[in-house]
Amino acid sequence: MSRPHLIVIMADQLRYDLIGSEHTPNINQLLSESTVFNRAYCASPLCVPARGAFFTGQYPNTNGSLINPWEPSDAHHGHVKSGTPNLYSLLEQDWDSWHTGKQHLYTEDHQDKSPESKTHWQSLEKGYRPFLKQHDKPTPGGATYKGMMPEMAQGRITRMRKYSIPTTGCYPEHLDYFFDGYIKNTSLEAIKNRDKNKPFMLNAMFLAPHPPLDIPEPFYSQVPSITLPENVGLWSAGQSPLQLYNLTGALGGRYTRQDWEEPWRVYAGLVALLDHCVGEIITQLKTEGMYDDSLILFTADHGEMLGSHCLWQKMCMYEESVRTPTAFKLPKGMSGVAQNDTLISHIDVLPTLCDLLDVEIPNTIQGTSLRHAIETGKPIDRDHIFIQFDGNGARGNFQRCLIQQSQKLIVDLFKDETYFELYDIDNDPQEKYNLAFEQTDTVTNMTKILSNIMHDTQDLIQIPPNAYPHFLQDYKSYQQKEPHYPHP
Repeated sequence: MSRPHLIVIMADQLRYDLIGSEHTPNINQLLSESTVFNRAYCASPLCVPARGAFFTGQYPNTNGSLINPWEPSDAHHGHVKSGTPNLYSLLEQDWDSWHTGKQHLYTEDHQDKSPESKTHWQSLEKGYRPFLKQHDKPTPGGATYKGMMPEMAQGRITRMRKYSIPTTGCYPEHLDYFFDGYIKNTSLEAIKNRDKNKPFMLNAMFLAPHPPLDIPEPFYSQVPSITLPENVGLWSAGQSPLQLYNLTGALGGRYTRQDWEEPWRVYAGLVALLDHCVGEIITQLKTEGMYDDSLILFTADHGEMLGSHCLWQKMCMYEESVRTPTAFKLPKGMSGVAQNDTLISHIDVLPTLCDLLDVEIPNTIQGTSLRHAIETGKPIDRDHIFIQFDGNGARGNFQRCLIQQSQKLIVDLFKDETYFELYDIDNDPQEKYNLAFEQTDTVTNMTKILSNIMHDTQDLIQIPPNAYPHFLQDYKSYQQKEPHYPHP
Protein backbone atom coordinates (compact mmCIF):
# COMPACT_ATOMS: atom_id res chain seq x y z
CA MET A 1 0.00 0.00 0.00
CA SER A 2 1.39 3.42 -0.95
CA ARG A 3 1.76 6.00 1.80
CA PRO A 4 -1.21 8.34 2.22
CA HIS A 5 -1.17 12.07 1.69
CA LEU A 6 -1.07 14.21 4.82
CA ILE A 7 -3.16 17.37 5.08
CA VAL A 8 -2.85 19.46 8.25
CA ILE A 9 -5.38 22.29 8.52
CA MET A 10 -4.75 24.56 11.48
CA ALA A 11 -6.91 27.51 12.47
CA ASP A 12 -5.51 30.31 14.61
CA GLN A 13 -7.23 31.36 17.84
CA LEU A 14 -10.35 29.26 17.24
CA ARG A 15 -12.74 28.68 20.14
CA TYR A 16 -13.71 25.00 20.33
CA ASP A 17 -17.34 25.93 21.08
CA LEU A 18 -17.81 27.63 17.68
CA ILE A 19 -17.26 24.32 15.87
CA GLY A 20 -20.38 22.27 15.25
CA SER A 21 -22.55 25.33 14.78
CA GLU A 22 -24.52 26.35 11.71
CA HIS A 23 -21.55 28.55 10.74
CA THR A 24 -19.25 25.56 10.06
CA PRO A 25 -21.01 23.12 7.67
CA ASN A 26 -17.81 22.07 5.85
CA ILE A 27 -15.82 21.50 9.01
CA ASN A 28 -18.81 19.68 10.53
CA GLN A 29 -18.87 17.31 7.54
CA LEU A 30 -15.12 16.68 7.82
CA LEU A 31 -15.43 15.95 11.53
CA SER A 32 -18.33 13.56 10.91
CA GLU A 33 -15.87 11.45 8.90
CA SER A 34 -13.11 11.74 11.53
CA THR A 35 -12.12 10.63 15.00
CA VAL A 36 -12.79 13.67 17.17
CA PHE A 37 -10.92 14.09 20.45
CA ASN A 38 -13.27 15.98 22.73
CA ARG A 39 -10.68 16.76 25.41
CA ALA A 40 -7.72 18.07 23.42
CA TYR A 41 -5.50 20.88 24.69
CA CYS A 42 -2.64 22.99 23.39
CA ALA A 43 0.72 22.86 25.19
CA SER A 44 0.85 26.66 25.43
CA PRO A 45 -1.92 29.23 24.74
CA LEU A 46 0.25 31.39 22.48
CA CYS A 47 1.00 31.14 18.75
CA VAL A 48 4.75 30.45 18.55
CA PRO A 49 5.20 28.09 21.52
CA ALA A 50 1.91 26.33 20.69
CA ARG A 51 3.22 25.52 17.22
CA GLY A 52 6.69 24.68 18.50
CA ALA A 53 5.15 22.01 20.74
CA PHE A 54 2.70 20.84 18.07
CA PHE A 55 5.37 20.30 15.40
CA THR A 56 8.04 18.78 17.69
CA GLY A 57 5.99 16.69 20.13
CA GLN A 58 7.86 18.34 23.01
CA TYR A 59 6.79 20.69 25.78
CA PRO A 60 7.93 24.30 25.34
CA ASN A 61 10.26 23.91 28.33
CA THR A 62 12.03 21.12 26.48
CA ASN A 63 12.20 22.44 22.92
CA GLY A 64 13.03 25.98 24.08
CA SER A 65 10.19 27.88 22.34
CA LEU A 66 8.44 29.66 25.22
CA ILE A 67 7.20 33.01 23.85
CA ASN A 68 6.55 35.00 20.69
CA PRO A 69 10.05 36.40 20.01
CA TRP A 70 9.08 40.03 19.48
CA GLU A 71 11.40 41.57 22.14
CA PRO A 72 15.04 41.31 20.93
CA SER A 73 16.48 40.78 24.41
CA ASP A 74 14.13 37.82 25.01
CA ALA A 75 13.91 36.54 21.41
CA HIS A 76 16.12 33.50 22.03
CA HIS A 77 13.29 32.10 24.18
CA GLY A 78 11.05 31.95 21.11
CA HIS A 79 13.01 29.48 18.98
CA VAL A 80 12.98 25.69 18.92
CA LYS A 81 16.44 24.39 19.76
CA SER A 82 18.76 23.49 16.90
CA GLY A 83 18.55 19.89 15.73
CA THR A 84 15.12 19.17 17.24
CA PRO A 85 13.18 16.87 14.86
CA ASN A 86 9.83 18.22 13.66
CA LEU A 87 7.07 17.22 11.27
CA TYR A 88 8.73 18.91 8.30
CA SER A 89 12.21 17.49 8.84
CA LEU A 90 10.82 14.00 9.45
CA LEU A 91 8.63 13.81 6.35
CA GLU A 92 10.03 16.17 3.71
CA GLN A 93 12.42 13.55 2.32
CA ASP A 94 9.66 11.15 1.32
CA TRP A 95 6.65 13.45 1.03
CA ASP A 96 6.29 16.41 -1.31
CA SER A 97 6.08 18.93 1.52
CA TRP A 98 4.33 22.31 1.29
CA HIS A 99 3.71 24.97 3.91
CA THR A 100 1.11 27.66 3.27
CA GLY A 101 -0.11 30.44 5.52
CA LYS A 102 1.16 31.62 8.87
CA GLN A 103 4.77 30.57 9.56
CA HIS A 104 5.15 30.59 13.34
CA LEU A 105 7.38 27.55 13.74
CA TYR A 106 10.55 29.44 14.64
CA THR A 107 13.71 27.34 14.87
CA GLU A 108 17.30 28.20 15.71
CA ASP A 109 18.15 26.45 12.42
CA HIS A 110 15.94 28.94 10.51
CA GLN A 111 14.53 25.87 8.81
CA ASP A 112 12.17 27.78 6.54
CA LYS A 113 15.09 29.75 5.07
CA SER A 114 17.56 26.87 4.82
CA PRO A 115 18.59 25.78 1.30
CA GLU A 116 18.71 22.23 2.66
CA SER A 117 14.99 22.18 3.43
CA LYS A 118 12.96 20.32 0.83
CA THR A 119 9.69 21.95 1.94
CA HIS A 120 8.07 24.55 -0.30
CA TRP A 121 7.65 27.46 2.15
CA GLN A 122 4.76 29.56 0.79
CA SER A 123 4.26 31.60 3.93
CA LEU A 124 1.82 34.42 4.55
CA GLU A 125 4.66 36.56 5.92
CA LYS A 126 6.71 36.14 2.75
CA GLY A 127 4.12 36.60 0.02
CA TYR A 128 1.01 38.38 1.20
CA ARG A 129 2.09 42.04 1.37
CA PRO A 130 3.87 41.92 -2.03
CA PHE A 131 0.67 40.35 -3.40
CA LEU A 132 -1.44 43.22 -2.03
CA LYS A 133 1.02 45.79 -3.32
CA GLN A 134 0.95 44.22 -6.77
CA HIS A 135 -2.84 44.55 -6.89
CA ASP A 136 -2.95 47.92 -5.09
CA LYS A 137 -5.10 46.60 -2.24
CA PRO A 138 -5.07 47.63 1.45
CA THR A 139 -4.06 45.37 4.32
CA PRO A 140 -6.95 44.41 6.63
CA GLY A 141 -6.91 46.01 10.07
CA GLY A 142 -4.68 48.96 10.91
CA ALA A 143 -4.10 51.40 13.73
CA THR A 144 -7.73 51.54 14.87
CA TYR A 145 -7.61 47.79 15.53
CA LYS A 146 -4.76 48.08 18.04
CA GLY A 147 -4.41 49.39 21.57
CA MET A 148 -1.53 50.24 23.89
CA MET A 149 -0.67 48.22 26.98
CA PRO A 150 2.29 47.68 29.32
CA GLU A 151 4.35 44.52 28.93
CA MET A 152 7.15 43.12 31.05
CA ALA A 153 10.48 42.45 29.33
CA GLN A 154 13.49 40.57 30.69
CA GLY A 155 11.33 39.90 33.74
CA ARG A 156 12.19 43.29 35.24
CA ILE A 157 11.29 46.28 33.02
CA THR A 158 8.01 47.56 31.57
CA ARG A 159 7.62 48.83 28.03
CA MET A 160 4.61 49.89 25.95
CA ARG A 161 3.43 47.63 23.14
CA LYS A 162 0.56 47.70 20.65
CA TYR A 163 -1.71 44.67 20.49
CA SER A 164 -5.00 43.94 18.77
CA ILE A 165 -8.26 45.02 20.37
CA PRO A 166 -11.83 43.83 19.57
CA THR A 167 -12.61 46.63 17.13
CA THR A 168 -14.73 45.40 14.21
CA GLY A 169 -15.05 46.49 10.61
CA CYS A 170 -15.88 45.42 7.06
CA TYR A 171 -12.82 44.92 4.85
CA PRO A 172 -13.81 46.53 1.52
CA GLU A 173 -12.08 44.05 -0.80
CA HIS A 174 -12.88 40.55 -2.05
CA LEU A 175 -11.98 37.45 -0.04
CA ASP A 176 -9.08 36.79 -2.42
CA TYR A 177 -7.29 39.83 -0.95
CA PHE A 178 -7.99 38.92 2.67
CA PHE A 179 -5.41 37.00 4.71
CA ASP A 180 -7.22 33.68 4.54
CA GLY A 181 -8.32 34.05 0.93
CA TYR A 182 -4.64 34.33 0.06
CA ILE A 183 -3.81 31.29 2.22
CA LYS A 184 -6.65 29.30 0.67
CA ASN A 185 -5.53 30.13 -2.87
CA THR A 186 -1.86 29.28 -2.22
CA SER A 187 -3.03 26.00 -0.68
CA LEU A 188 -5.08 25.17 -3.78
CA GLU A 189 -2.07 25.99 -5.96
CA ALA A 190 0.10 23.68 -3.86
CA ILE A 191 -2.35 20.81 -4.40
CA LYS A 192 -2.42 21.44 -8.16
CA ASN A 193 1.36 21.90 -8.49
CA ARG A 194 2.42 18.99 -6.28
CA ASP A 195 4.92 16.32 -7.32
CA LYS A 196 2.57 13.50 -8.29
CA ASN A 197 5.37 10.94 -7.98
CA LYS A 198 5.35 11.35 -4.20
CA PRO A 199 2.77 11.37 -1.44
CA PHE A 200 1.75 14.96 -0.74
CA MET A 201 2.02 16.84 2.56
CA LEU A 202 0.30 20.19 3.08
CA ASN A 203 0.44 22.24 6.27
CA ALA A 204 -2.21 24.92 5.68
CA MET A 205 -1.85 27.39 8.54
CA PHE A 206 -4.85 29.73 8.42
CA LEU A 207 -4.94 33.07 10.26
CA ALA A 208 -8.70 33.05 10.89
CA PRO A 209 -10.33 33.67 13.26
CA HIS A 210 -7.37 35.57 14.76
CA PRO A 211 -7.85 39.37 14.91
CA PRO A 212 -8.11 41.87 13.31
CA LEU A 213 -11.88 41.56 13.19
CA ASP A 214 -11.92 43.44 9.89
CA ILE A 215 -13.44 40.97 7.45
CA PRO A 216 -14.89 40.99 3.92
CA GLU A 217 -18.44 40.43 2.78
CA PRO A 218 -20.44 38.27 2.68
CA PHE A 219 -18.89 37.00 5.92
CA TYR A 220 -19.08 40.34 7.75
CA SER A 221 -22.89 40.25 7.52
CA GLN A 222 -23.36 36.49 7.48
CA VAL A 223 -24.09 36.16 11.20
CA PRO A 224 -26.81 38.72 12.16
CA SER A 225 -26.56 37.97 15.88
CA ILE A 226 -25.20 35.36 18.28
CA THR A 227 -26.00 34.30 21.83
CA LEU A 228 -23.12 34.99 24.19
CA PRO A 229 -21.95 32.31 26.63
CA GLU A 230 -22.89 33.03 30.24
CA ASN A 231 -19.35 33.87 31.34
CA VAL A 232 -18.72 36.63 28.77
CA GLY A 233 -18.10 39.88 30.63
CA LEU A 234 -18.21 37.92 33.90
CA TRP A 235 -15.42 38.01 36.50
CA SER A 236 -15.45 34.57 38.10
CA ALA A 237 -15.54 33.89 41.81
CA GLY A 238 -11.93 33.84 43.01
CA GLN A 239 -10.51 34.62 39.57
CA SER A 240 -6.82 35.60 39.65
CA PRO A 241 -6.39 39.39 39.83
CA LEU A 242 -2.88 38.92 38.43
CA GLN A 243 -4.51 38.58 35.01
CA LEU A 244 -5.02 42.34 35.03
CA TYR A 245 -1.24 42.68 34.61
CA ASN A 246 -1.40 40.55 31.45
CA LEU A 247 -2.64 41.53 28.00
CA THR A 248 -5.75 39.39 28.47
CA GLY A 249 -7.07 41.44 31.40
CA ALA A 250 -5.44 44.78 30.65
CA LEU A 251 -7.28 44.95 27.32
CA GLY A 252 -10.25 42.63 27.91
CA GLY A 253 -11.28 44.20 31.19
CA ARG A 254 -12.22 47.46 29.45
CA TYR A 255 -15.44 46.10 27.92
CA THR A 256 -18.93 45.36 29.20
CA ARG A 257 -20.93 42.27 28.33
CA GLN A 258 -22.94 44.36 25.86
CA ASP A 259 -19.72 45.63 24.26
CA TRP A 260 -18.81 42.03 23.38
CA GLU A 261 -21.93 41.40 21.27
CA GLU A 262 -20.54 42.91 18.05
CA PRO A 263 -17.05 41.33 18.35
CA TRP A 264 -18.76 37.97 18.88
CA ARG A 265 -20.93 38.44 15.80
CA VAL A 266 -17.98 39.36 13.57
CA TYR A 267 -15.78 36.63 15.08
CA ALA A 268 -18.49 34.10 14.18
CA GLY A 269 -18.41 35.50 10.64
CA LEU A 270 -14.66 34.98 10.58
CA VAL A 271 -15.20 31.36 11.65
CA ALA A 272 -17.64 31.03 8.73
CA LEU A 273 -14.96 32.47 6.44
CA LEU A 274 -12.51 29.84 7.72
CA ASP A 275 -15.10 27.13 7.09
CA HIS A 276 -15.54 28.33 3.50
CA CYS A 277 -11.78 28.06 2.92
CA VAL A 278 -11.64 24.57 4.43
CA GLY A 279 -14.49 23.54 2.16
CA GLU A 280 -12.57 24.77 -0.92
CA ILE A 281 -9.53 22.68 0.06
CA ILE A 282 -11.66 19.57 0.63
CA THR A 283 -13.38 20.08 -2.73
CA GLN A 284 -10.00 20.38 -4.50
CA LEU A 285 -8.71 17.21 -2.82
CA LYS A 286 -11.80 15.38 -4.07
CA THR A 287 -11.45 16.86 -7.57
CA GLU A 288 -7.84 15.60 -7.70
CA GLY A 289 -8.90 12.16 -6.46
CA MET A 290 -6.82 12.61 -3.28
CA TYR A 291 -9.40 12.86 -0.52
CA ASP A 292 -9.92 9.15 0.15
CA ASP A 293 -6.14 8.59 0.23
CA SER A 294 -5.50 11.46 2.64
CA LEU A 295 -4.89 11.55 6.36
CA ILE A 296 -6.41 14.91 7.35
CA LEU A 297 -5.88 16.60 10.68
CA PHE A 298 -8.07 19.55 11.61
CA THR A 299 -7.14 21.59 14.69
CA ALA A 300 -6.30 25.05 16.05
CA ASP A 301 -3.13 26.28 17.71
CA HIS A 302 -5.14 27.50 20.75
CA GLY A 303 -8.43 29.23 21.54
CA GLU A 304 -9.75 32.74 22.18
CA MET A 305 -11.33 34.23 25.32
CA LEU A 306 -13.47 36.78 23.44
CA GLY A 307 -14.71 38.35 26.68
CA SER A 308 -15.13 35.18 28.73
CA HIS A 309 -13.89 35.91 32.28
CA CYS A 310 -13.56 39.56 31.12
CA LEU A 311 -10.49 38.52 29.11
CA TRP A 312 -9.38 39.03 25.50
CA GLN A 313 -7.22 36.88 23.23
CA LYS A 314 -5.60 33.76 24.75
CA MET A 315 -2.57 33.63 27.15
CA CYS A 316 -4.47 32.05 30.05
CA MET A 317 -5.53 28.58 31.14
CA TYR A 318 -9.32 28.70 30.90
CA GLU A 319 -11.07 26.25 28.58
CA GLU A 320 -11.82 28.91 25.97
CA SER A 321 -8.08 29.59 25.62
CA VAL A 322 -6.42 26.16 25.90
CA ARG A 323 -8.98 23.63 24.63
CA THR A 324 -8.66 22.95 20.91
CA PRO A 325 -10.78 21.16 18.29
CA THR A 326 -8.68 18.18 17.19
CA ALA A 327 -9.81 15.53 14.70
CA PHE A 328 -8.15 12.91 12.47
CA LYS A 329 -9.78 11.85 9.18
CA LEU A 330 -8.17 8.55 8.29
CA PRO A 331 -7.27 7.42 4.75
CA LYS A 332 -9.00 4.43 3.21
CA GLY A 333 -7.78 1.14 4.62
CA MET A 334 -7.76 2.52 8.17
CA SER A 335 -10.71 2.72 10.53
CA GLY A 336 -11.36 4.61 13.74
CA VAL A 337 -14.05 5.50 16.22
CA ALA A 338 -16.12 8.66 15.85
CA GLN A 339 -15.45 10.17 19.30
CA ASN A 340 -12.88 9.78 22.06
CA ASP A 341 -12.98 11.51 25.44
CA THR A 342 -9.43 10.69 26.54
CA LEU A 343 -7.33 13.62 27.75
CA ILE A 344 -4.77 14.59 25.10
CA SER A 345 -2.19 17.30 24.42
CA HIS A 346 -0.93 18.71 21.16
CA ILE A 347 2.43 17.08 21.91
CA ASP A 348 0.62 13.82 21.07
CA VAL A 349 -0.06 14.84 17.47
CA LEU A 350 3.41 14.30 15.97
CA PRO A 351 3.89 10.75 17.33
CA THR A 352 0.34 9.95 16.19
CA LEU A 353 1.01 11.14 12.64
CA CYS A 354 4.29 9.23 12.53
CA ASP A 355 2.56 6.08 13.78
CA LEU A 356 -0.28 6.35 11.26
CA LEU A 357 2.17 7.07 8.40
CA ASP A 358 4.60 4.29 9.35
CA VAL A 359 7.41 6.74 10.16
CA GLU A 360 9.79 6.00 13.03
CA ILE A 361 8.93 8.07 16.11
CA PRO A 362 12.00 9.95 17.37
CA ASN A 363 13.03 9.18 20.94
CA THR A 364 13.06 12.93 21.64
CA ILE A 365 9.26 13.08 21.56
CA GLN A 366 7.43 13.50 24.87
CA GLY A 367 3.95 12.92 23.49
CA THR A 368 2.11 9.63 23.10
CA SER A 369 0.74 8.13 19.90
CA LEU A 370 -3.04 8.20 19.77
CA ARG A 371 -3.33 5.50 17.13
CA HIS A 372 -4.69 2.87 19.51
CA ALA A 373 -7.17 5.40 20.92
CA ILE A 374 -8.30 6.28 17.40
CA GLU A 375 -8.77 2.64 16.41
CA THR A 376 -10.44 1.40 19.60
CA GLY A 377 -11.88 4.43 21.37
CA LYS A 378 -10.01 3.48 24.54
CA PRO A 379 -8.14 6.05 26.65
CA ILE A 380 -4.38 6.39 26.52
CA ASP A 381 -2.23 5.57 29.55
CA ARG A 382 -2.14 9.03 31.06
CA ASP A 383 -4.13 10.77 33.78
CA HIS A 384 -2.90 14.35 33.45
CA ILE A 385 -1.51 16.93 31.02
CA PHE A 386 0.68 20.01 31.50
CA ILE A 387 0.24 23.48 29.94
CA GLN A 388 2.49 26.52 30.32
CA PHE A 389 2.53 30.23 29.51
CA ASP A 390 5.67 32.37 29.86
CA GLY A 391 4.63 35.77 28.53
CA ASN A 392 3.61 37.08 25.14
CA GLY A 393 6.30 39.04 23.27
CA ALA A 394 8.67 38.80 26.23
CA ARG A 395 9.03 36.74 29.41
CA GLY A 396 7.33 38.29 32.40
CA ASN A 397 3.88 36.76 33.05
CA PHE A 398 3.87 33.08 33.96
CA GLN A 399 1.12 30.51 34.33
CA ARG A 400 1.35 26.76 34.82
CA CYS A 401 -1.56 24.35 34.55
CA LEU A 402 -2.20 20.72 35.40
CA ILE A 403 -5.37 18.99 34.21
CA GLN A 404 -6.05 15.71 36.00
CA GLN A 405 -9.28 13.94 35.10
CA SER A 406 -11.91 16.67 35.67
CA GLN A 407 -9.75 18.82 37.96
CA LYS A 408 -7.80 21.79 36.62
CA LEU A 409 -5.13 23.52 38.71
CA ILE A 410 -3.88 26.93 37.52
CA VAL A 411 -0.87 28.62 39.14
CA ASP A 412 -0.52 32.27 38.14
CA LEU A 413 2.82 33.99 38.87
CA PHE A 414 3.68 37.65 38.38
CA LYS A 415 6.70 39.27 40.03
CA ASP A 416 6.55 38.22 43.70
CA GLU A 417 2.93 37.03 43.73
CA THR A 418 1.53 33.53 43.22
CA TYR A 419 -2.19 32.85 42.85
CA PHE A 420 -3.93 29.45 42.76
CA GLU A 421 -7.13 28.45 40.99
CA LEU A 422 -8.84 25.04 40.99
CA TYR A 423 -11.82 24.18 38.81
CA ASP A 424 -14.02 21.13 38.40
CA ILE A 425 -14.45 21.16 34.62
CA ASP A 426 -17.20 18.52 34.56
CA ASN A 427 -19.48 20.29 37.04
CA ASP A 428 -18.38 23.86 36.29
CA PRO A 429 -17.51 23.89 32.56
CA GLN A 430 -17.38 27.71 32.39
CA GLU A 431 -15.02 27.76 35.40
CA LYS A 432 -16.98 30.25 37.47
CA TYR A 433 -16.01 28.95 40.93
CA ASN A 434 -12.43 28.76 42.17
CA LEU A 435 -12.25 25.81 44.61
CA ALA A 436 -8.65 26.48 45.69
CA PHE A 437 -9.76 27.99 49.00
CA GLU A 438 -11.70 24.91 50.09
CA GLN A 439 -10.19 21.81 48.42
CA THR A 440 -6.77 22.25 50.00
CA ASP A 441 -5.68 18.60 49.82
CA THR A 442 -6.41 18.47 46.09
CA VAL A 443 -4.44 21.66 45.44
CA THR A 444 -1.51 20.45 47.56
CA ASN A 445 -1.31 17.09 45.76
CA MET A 446 -1.72 18.56 42.29
CA THR A 447 0.88 21.24 43.01
CA LYS A 448 3.40 18.49 43.86
CA ILE A 449 2.73 16.76 40.54
CA LEU A 450 2.93 20.06 38.68
CA SER A 451 6.23 20.99 40.36
CA ASN A 452 7.69 17.59 39.43
CA ILE A 453 6.72 18.05 35.78
CA MET A 454 8.28 21.51 35.78
CA HIS A 455 11.48 20.06 37.23
CA ASP A 456 11.57 17.16 34.77
CA THR A 457 11.07 19.47 31.78
CA GLN A 458 13.79 21.84 33.06
CA ASP A 459 11.40 24.74 33.59
CA LEU A 460 13.15 28.09 33.99
CA ILE A 461 10.84 29.00 36.87
CA GLN A 462 9.58 27.14 39.91
CA ILE A 463 6.60 27.44 42.21
CA PRO A 464 7.99 29.06 45.37
CA PRO A 465 8.13 26.84 48.49
CA ASN A 466 5.08 27.32 50.72
CA ALA A 467 3.44 29.39 47.96
CA TYR A 468 0.07 27.74 48.53
CA PRO A 469 -0.10 28.26 52.33
CA HIS A 470 0.94 31.88 51.78
CA PHE A 471 -1.78 32.24 49.13
CA LEU A 472 -4.44 30.95 51.54
CA GLN A 473 -3.29 33.38 54.19
CA ASP A 474 -2.83 36.42 51.93
CA TYR A 475 -6.00 36.08 49.85
CA LYS A 476 -8.50 34.78 52.40
CA SER A 477 -10.06 38.21 52.76
CA TYR A 478 -10.09 38.65 48.96
CA GLN A 479 -11.99 35.42 48.37
CA GLN A 480 -15.02 36.13 46.25
CA LYS A 481 -18.04 33.90 46.70
CA GLU A 482 -19.97 34.64 43.50
CA PRO A 483 -19.12 35.66 39.90
CA HIS A 484 -20.02 39.22 39.03
CA TYR A 485 -20.16 41.64 36.14
CA PRO A 486 -17.60 44.35 36.99
CA HIS A 487 -19.26 46.90 34.68
CA PRO A 488 -22.77 48.33 35.21
